[in-house]
Amino acid sequence: MKQVKGVMPLGVFVLALTIIFMMSPAPSNAEEAACIAGAKIDQSIASEATLEEFSCFFKKFEGAEVVHFKVAVKNVSDKPQRFRVHIFLENGKAVGGLIPRKTKKGLVEPGATGSFVYPVNGMTEKPQEVMLNVKTVMP
Repeated sequence: MKQVKGVMPLGVFVLALTIIFMMSPAPSNAEEAACIAGAKIDQSIASEATLEEFSCFFKKFEGAEVVHFKVAVKNVSDKPQRFRVHIFLENGKAVGGLIPRKTKKGLVEPGATGSFVYPVNGMTEKPQEVMLNVKTVMP
């Protein structure tokens, strides 16, 4: 096999990128817990769902370290569902969306869990009050 001088082989390049990606800091459970520790949290969850995870962490979004909320919802009904998530904060900011975001691959099946991460643009401090609403929507 002919070796090219001055050019990094593709395999070494891919390995280097993989190592760099794996070393990038992911939020730890302690960081996620600290983000909403002490915050007043009000929840309104649809009877067709159970809240499997509600956490937050700081991550870069559009050039700034901002709060990201992770919401995981389990479908406890006997029919496929789609959920609408709203997160309201004390400073007037709000985020939300649909789980699943698109229905091309189907809805959240009975017994299955769907999740999504919602960044809050401009929110660089821990929230003091959070209101979480999860409702079902017609597919």
